[in-house]
Amino acid sequence: MTRSSIQHYLVTAKQMQRIEQRIFDSGMPVEAMMEKVSQKVTQALVEWLGQDRGPVGVLAGPGHNGGDALVVARELHFRGYEVQVYQPFSHLKPLTKQHARYAKSLGIAFVESVQDLACNAIVDGWFGFGLTRSIEGALATDIATLNQQNIPVFSIDLPSGIHTDTGEVMGEAIQASHTACLGLWKRGFMQAQALTYLGECELIDFDIPLLDVSAVLGERPIVQRLTAEQAITHLPLNRSVTAHKYTAGHLLLVAGSHTYAGAALLSGLGAVASGVGMLTVAVPESIRLALLPQLPGALLIGCPETDKGAIACFPESFEIDKYDAIAFGPGLTPTVPALLETVLSADCPLLLDADGLNLLAQDAPIKKLQSRSMPTILTPHTGEFKRLFPEAIDADMPGDVVHQASKDSGAVILLKGPRSAIATPDRLWFNPHSTPALARGGSGDVLTGLMGGLVASVAKAGSNDRPMTEGQTLTSDTVNAVVSAVWWHSQAAIYAAKGRTVLGVDPLQLAQSLNLALSETTL
Repeated sequence: MTRSSIQHYLVTAKQMQRIEQRIFDSGMPVEAMMEKVSQKVTQALVEWLGQDRGPVGVLAGPGHNGGDALVVARELHFRGYEVQVYQPFSHLKPLTKQHARYAKSLGIAFVESVQDLACNAIVDGWFGFGLTRSIEGALATDIATLNQQNIPVFSIDLPSGIHTDTGEVMGEAIQASHTACLGLWKRGFMQAQALTYLGECELIDFDIPLLDVSAVLGERPIVQRLTAEQAITHLPLNRSVTAHKYTAGHLLLVAGSHTYAGAALLSGLGAVASGVGMLTVAVPESIRLALLPQLPGALLIGCPETDKGAIACFPESFEIDKYDAIAFGPGLTPTVPALLETVLSADCPLLLDADGLNLLAQDAPIKKLQSRSMPTILTPHTGEFKRLFPEAIDADMPGDVVHQASKDSGAVILLKGPRSAIATPDRLWFNPHSTPALARGGSGDVLTGLMGGLVASVAKAGSNDRPMTEGQTLTSDTVNAVVSAVWWHSQAAIYAAKGRTVLGVDPLQLAQSLNLALSETTL
């Protein structure tokens, strides 16, 4: 565990409390901790304010989050800012009460209502990770009033009213422009329902001892936040100076139909961008020639079709076991279960997406996944996940439901969303790097090809297999390929969206941006 690894960890409120208690039990005074944290928050706040030297309103809570806010108010005052404090609480923690008394002695204004705040920016220090009750009554009215105003808000630790673990709104919540999370990232930051309240986010590292983090979370925490450092470690894939196309992986992509020919093209382009040595694309014969100019380096296999233009079966001479990985599903239509049975029997890693998932969901998906001897990767969105695992019960902790599904099935599961979750039977990652620019049809097809190509490449290179569940093996390199593909895909979207409108990035442009984004990030 290194200092930079602090960005990886995601904690619950209880875990954060245990970590802080260990620090205090070791002799760190609460007062000293508050001063250190608040000085770092003040520095981040001043950088966020930039050239704006106008008045700042400070919302001070009754607990230690409020104490932090009052120290920030004091430091802003000493730096020449006009500061106004609104603290509508009658009972304060002793340390917070002391800071309020000192702030008043300095002449810092304390206002009686939220309407009295005349400021250019607001510091939200009402509640941090300790909030357990819903915000109601007058305070909820105050928050609603603040949210209606066009004043930027800087929240300390979490926007007041956001649940630390689930990210849900507890009655009413501050809509922050910027959130400075304290010490360690909280699980709520990775939940879709919190995103419209968080604004831009940064972590304030106040030097929590790594020994205390590992004592509570373990040396290899189960739940982590996916970082660029983790993803780039495995990108680009290393190649020997004697490498050639037959040593760099061979991916079979099974995709497309007469109606969804574009899915085959987009996933094919994603695979090409991955750098996989060989790409074979199995498509209905009627669309094969149309795809050839767009995928000139791929081997295109035309397959017999159903009367509706979907792949009916593989050609008679087709050899399913000569590939290093298979990606199956984009645009197939869910009408050919025999195709799924064929790829499930293959002795190589298998990625199922879109109609591959719909076909799997038709009959005993968990049993079929458990019976595979090689890694299986599933990439569902929420609706597909529920069809695959209809008995899965929403857990109290976000991400736990997909983690349990991975344990039950033995598969690697990417649950796609604004903060995608990646689960293996013994790990869970959340990807904080994303953009609504991906909210366009075809984006997932590009990811399927990209991920499939990376998985094929690492499978060919060989890896250190380790048992995951009875009868199944999952390689660390396979997992690394999945994790890196998710990060790479989102970075390409962020790169392609620069300077564009809110309409997002079309999937063709997304595929074309994959290598440009990676080059910019890794140089």
